[in-house]
Amino acid sequence: MNNRKIRVRFAPSPTGPLHMGGVRTALFNYLFAKKNNGSFILRIEDTDQTRYVEGAEDYIIESLKWCGIQIDEGIEEGGSYGPYRQSDRKEIYKEIAEKFVETGNAYFAFDTAEELEAMRESLKNEKNSVQQYNALTRESMKNSLTLSEEETEAKIQSGEPYVIRFKMPENEDIVVEDIIRGTVKVNTNQLDDKVLFKSDGMPTYHLANVIDDHLMKITHVIRGEEWLPSLPLHVMLYRALGWEKSMPEFAHLPLLLKPSGKGKLSKRDGDALGFPVFPLEWTDPKTGEVSRGYREDGYFPEAFVNMLALLGWNPGTEQEIFSMRELIAAFDITKVQKGGARFDPEKAKWFNHKYLVARSDEKLARLFQKELKEKGIIVDDAFVIKIVQLIKERAHFVSDFWEQSSFFFQAPKAYDPKVIKKRWKEHTPALLTELKERFEALENFNHDSMNKVVQEIIEEKEIGMGQIMNPLRLTLVGAGIGPGVFEIAELLGKEETLKRIQAGIDHIKK
Repeated sequence: MNNRKIRVRFAPSPTGPLHMGGVRTALFNYLFAKKNNGSFILRIEDTDQTRYVEGAEDYIIESLKWCGIQIDEGIEEGGSYGPYRQSDRKEIYKEIAEKFVETGNAYFAFDTAEELEAMRESLKNEKNSVQQYNALTRESMKNSLTLSEEETEAKIQSGEPYVIRFKMPENEDIVVEDIIRGTVKVNTNQLDDKVLFKSDGMPTYHLANVIDDHLMKITHVIRGEEWLPSLPLHVMLYRALGWEKSMPEFAHLPLLLKPSGKGKLSKRDGDALGFPVFPLEWTDPKTGEVSRGYREDGYFPEAFVNMLALLGWNPGTEQEIFSMRELIAAFDITKVQKGGARFDPEKAKWFNHKYLVARSDEKLARLFQKELKEKGIIVDDAFVIKIVQLIKERAHFVSDFWEQSSFFFQAPKAYDPKVIKKRWKEHTPALLTELKERFEALENFNHDSMNKVVQEIIEEKEIGMGQIMNPLRLTLVGAGIGPGVFEIAELLGKEETLKRIQAGIDHIKK
């Protein structure tokens, strides 16, 4: 690792919602920066104006904030190396692109879309496996290499559309070390003459990316595996610009894979299997289609971040639960795996469950109270805290609380027929009537006193515990769910418990 102050960047394009794979890239950059006392920069790469989506930039910023990924330099934060939005840096790119031409590393190309298509068709007909604009084909195309200086200048002056293409040298091996992948070696004959500057006056991703990384003094480029094929070109651009000595180190992260089968994780997988692939809910500004978000699905940001961190990286220990501070301390970029990381939606829920049970009962009760108030249920905090204590081990999300505890707030209106069929016998009404009478006589109505009554009945009548406890649960809850029966009864109180037992006896017909 070089001795420069560590500076990394997350550079998304505002072409739609930020995928969870993108969040992981931002997270790994952030962890690396903070581990090494460096800076984390957010740069918006909006050079492709045709794909720009309204609201996407704000969505990216809000997503990072929700995850607790703090930006040191960016659009909102400012910094010494701005602007941090590429569309605000156009003049910088044009000047450098033209310098490329002056030094012979690039050239003006005037080919129309039809001429480019004709070139590709011709190569296809010749059974040529490589159908691209490169060292072989550029000599027969309409560019400043085949036109005279006068012809080139005349075309530019007349306003004829042109692009600037990089002149890839012939038969040269490009060798670069990737922190995760090791040695990457590519021969230039396999590469095409990429467009660096487009006819709309904007640079392509490749040119803008390299210029910005250099001018913003980026020391490490940590990005997704999909950019690995661009690495040789980027290395050549650094060389051509004379910036090779200050070139950043590269690390290409593994893909996030779908839960089963081949291929990378997509929104389609989430839609099919019922999980989000975006950090926040997203509404498409054109179609109005709403896509689910982890935040709106009830995930804690810490659980989402913890889950993402372990997709493709492993600290080498058995530890799975990490705070952001612990992640920063443990993170080692060299321990990121090369192979794709398979996403498991059930494991994501498991992480949220772990964070949920670790939350204080008071905090969880406050969150649950919001839902109760929306339902018009007004109860004191102490009662809700006791309920949360009983049910949180069974929940993945706060939104599960109502399903796990609705019977505390309203008596059963119906009784599960499957439980009735299995648990309600001919002698059950008489058994519950006797239990009710003995409960009624109790001075202290609590877990221990109720348990003592039930044990006495079991011994007297020589029956199994289930014969009395299962139907009792059914009368109190309406189903075979919930925490311990005595805990339920104690919270409901004596009067409500007796009332529910009688209602159950009256309504359930065997």
